[in-house]
Amino acid sequence: MNLQPTLENEIIRLVPLQETDFETLFAAAADPLVWEQHPNKDRYKREVFEKFFEGAMASKGAFKVIDSKTGNVIGSTRFYDYDPGTGTILIGYSFLAKNYWGGIYNPAMKKLMMDYAFQFVDHVQFHIGANNIRSQMAIQRLGAKKVGELDLAYYGEQKNRNFIFQIDKVN
Repeated sequence: MNLQPTLENEIIRLVPLQETDFETLFAAAADPLVWEQHPNKDRYKREVFEKFFEGAMASKGAFKVIDSKTGNVIGSTRFYDYDPGTGTILIGYSFLAKNYWGGIYNPAMKKLMMDYAFQFVDHVQFHIGANNIRSQMAIQRLGAKKVGELDLAYYGEQKNRNFIFQIDKVN
């Protein structure tokens, strides 16, 4: 499974993240409201976002999210922890600029990623911060079910309680 294919539909394009994308991605992330429910609420600060970006590049599964109509970079997401043995992959570290919340963009992004992933796996999971009610509701609207909890340290960050949500492939 290629963890960084280019994926697109009429709403968004997911393009493999490159080192040169830092400034445009940081521009989308530099709003404190983007991170207010996230376990690391300081990611809007350049020095904290630099660590997030470093982790995205190290993952080899990160994307920049582009609005298909405008060509603007509006966020990021990634595939990670692909396990062919269990037929599972995770989608996460996702964020969108505030102007793109509550509409068609997040569902379009997740659908693109899941449609691709389900060619290779039977289960897609999501780690979502225990206090990130907005993201929990969004993923449940897509059919995800909570299947567990764990304390998870994001790249270079402290451990925080996360809920594990899962969507299974429909045969």
